[in-house]
Amino acid sequence: MLKHENNLAQDELFWQAVKTRDRSFDGKFYFAVASTGVYCRPSCAGRLPLKKNVRFFVTREEAERAGFRACLRCRPSAVAADPALTRIQEICDYIRSHAQEPLSLTMLAERAGLSRFHFQRAFKKTVGLSPKQFVDAHRLQSFRQELRKQPSVTDAIYEAGFGSSSRVYERVDTRLGMTPAEYRAAGKDLTISYVSVDSVLGRMMIGATDRGLCFVQLGENDEELLQMLRDEYAAARLEPMQEPFPAEFEKWMTALRRHLDGQQPRLDLPIDVRATAFQMKVWQYLQSIPYGSVESYAEVAAGVGQPGAARAVARACSQNRVALVIPCHRVIRGTGELGGYHWGLERKRVLIDLERRSAIRH
Repeated sequence: MLKHENNLAQDELFWQAVKTRDRSFDGKFYFAVASTGVYCRPSCAGRLPLKKNVRFFVTREEAERAGFRACLRCRPSAVAADPALTRIQEICDYIRSHAQEPLSLTMLAERAGLSRFHFQRAFKKTVGLSPKQFVDAHRLQSFRQELRKQPSVTDAIYEAGFGSSSRVYERVDTRLGMTPAEYRAAGKDLTISYVSVDSVLGRMMIGATDRGLCFVQLGENDEELLQMLRDEYAAARLEPMQEPFPAEFEKWMTALRRHLDGQQPRLDLPIDVRATAFQMKVWQYLQSIPYGSVESYAEVAAGVGQPGAARAVARACSQNRVALVIPCHRVIRGTGELGGYHWGLERKRVLIDLERRSAIRH
């Protein structure tokens, strides 16, 4: 009887830790949710499950033996192996919510509890960008939002947190994608060069204009992929790329191959895509999610300043036509389940697993 009471007391303590998302309990126990089949660490930011569906385990191995799989959101298997990863992810969250404020390397390093040197190295290894590049990426996102609210471009620049206009203009040209006129014309007067290659995800077709990548798709065969390209750019002139490839195109292909091999975490390639303003806002945010990390649709919606637009975020992900470069595979459901993926859930799981293994190895 005493043992039963002790178990009840422990379960109540654990449940309170889950309800308050108490990080001090991370690694001390794990909770699993019968309705979703996943197990999490106590601080998981996902939606609070019903208590009747929750089971507690002291180790990850116990949870997995019971048939539960690791949550893709809080990554319980990574906590013990790499506590620094969690620290860097917390700094990324801080940058996202404070991008308009002065953010020095010294201040961020102190917040992470690391020296400037170790913080810079750990951040670049985990995210694929330097802290400064990551801050600039979020300020650029804020800049686009401010453009619609401020009376002048200069006001938008400073409201977004940039100290000068030069850094904005040197990056905007390759990030805005096709003009609205080109969007309505379905690629009219555009020439798109394309080629298909083998990859760990099957056949991959890469299409590009002289301004950047406009099509990176995954499929079973070249005929299927070419039809997808025709459907997407019905009025464009399509030309198969002939070897030797132009130097710039070869560089883009090499970057994609290295990315899929886990050798190049960050893909910072120019894109030339048709998109609505909301789609572009979502896609730019996705590019800032750290390599090896995932976020929920609701978190992305909040990140682009529209917390009630989780369904619209999911639609924007499904309409992405530049796989990998715009990493929509890093968005999952708040429950920790994979959710949808334009190129199939199996490819999505392979990509997430590949990134996590590579992030730990690097």
